[in-house]
Amino acid sequence: MATVNSNFLKLQSNYLFADIARKVTAFKNANPDRRVISLGIGDVTRPLPPAVIQALHKAVDEMGDATLFRGYGPEQGYAFLRDVIMQYDYKVRGVTLAPDEIFVSDGAKPDVGNFQELFAQDSIVAVTDPVYPVYVDSNVMAGRSGEIKDSQWSRIVYLPCIKENDFVPDFPAVRPDMIYLCYPNNPTGTVLSRAALQGWVEYARREGCVILYDSAYEAFITEADIPHSIYEIDGAEEVAVEFRSFSKTAGFTGLRCAYTVVPKALRISDGKSGSVSLNALWNRRQCTKYNGCPYIVQRAAEAVYSERGQSEIMGIIAGYQRNATMLRTAASEMGFAVYGGVNAPYIWLRVPDNTDSWGFFDRLLQQAGLVCTPGAGFGISGEGYVRLTAFGSPEDTEEAIHRLRSLC
Repeated sequence: MATVNSNFLKLQSNYLFADIARKVTAFKNANPDRRVISLGIGDVTRPLPPAVIQALHKAVDEMGDATLFRGYGPEQGYAFLRDVIMQYDYKVRGVTLAPDEIFVSDGAKPDVGNFQELFAQDSIVAVTDPVYPVYVDSNVMAGRSGEIKDSQWSRIVYLPCIKENDFVPDFPAVRPDMIYLCYPNNPTGTVLSRAALQGWVEYARREGCVILYDSAYEAFITEADIPHSIYEIDGAEEVAVEFRSFSKTAGFTGLRCAYTVVPKALRISDGKSGSVSLNALWNRRQCTKYNGCPYIVQRAAEAVYSERGQSEIMGIIAGYQRNATMLRTAASEMGFAVYGGVNAPYIWLRVPDNTDSWGFFDRLLQQAGLVCTPGAGFGISGEGYVRLTAFGSPEDTEEAIHRLRSLC
């Protein structure tokens, strides 16, 4: 009989968002006449921008024309998309990249989950706490986690992000090989200042670490001192990989397109006396395990950078930001301590002292028909909080606030 990879057996039986979906489904089945409003899972609700739809239609027509048809594309992404990414996401911010340092994919989540394959199994991993579960679970699958004790893994280094340190992680006492940072942060909605991010880059350079920097929400940044890319920091190209997505920026959660930046200057030990390029390794990995993001999707992503596309997506993002402002303001007026929601689509809300995060989740669902995300699902430091998202419609956001006021 074949034998299972025992690391998979270490995982919790259910993924956080699957647990939420199960509870919500049970509530809907028991209460078919009640309309549930979700402020939980961070899916978008606005349709794709017209410029994107137009580009999709044009690309689909091309695929029906024998003279324009495209088969297998480059695993790294088409040049037309990599070039506009380089120009509009980096060059305009004073960052110099080469097109072959950009790898187009079908999502930041799989890229973040897969990139750890390039590192030795005994590598030490550091994550912020609370944390997006994929960072931890992918390393559990890879055999780096050790054993679970008191809800934390013995070989993973946790960096608490709590009110007492303004949700800015302190440098670890134990030197890690890989450091996962996500800013603007999911779930807390908080950010790192330029000075704070500079400190992490300097730490990584000094200690020989690699920062895996998830900036999927950079389009929501409103404050001037907050970097949109880690490569705005001097020296980051030697120590950081950056993950970007079109999902929340342009509504591609169902269309799927993202990209990962792996600078050629970034090298790690070959386990002997030399070093190896992570750019070359990731390229080799993608060529082996990935066939590329579809041509029609990459044409749609290219349209995001057009003048019309930029105008349309900025309007959509502004609408989500207004929702975040409404939620943050209303929750504060109700007496809740709230964080985030300024440079991110997430609001981190402190629950009343007499309950825990799952208890508050159940209360909101059962009494108000509202769905949030329990902070405990993101780690020990998430207990006592819930995450609210601003991705609903304005009408649903206003109705959610009304229900929350009635309950609290």
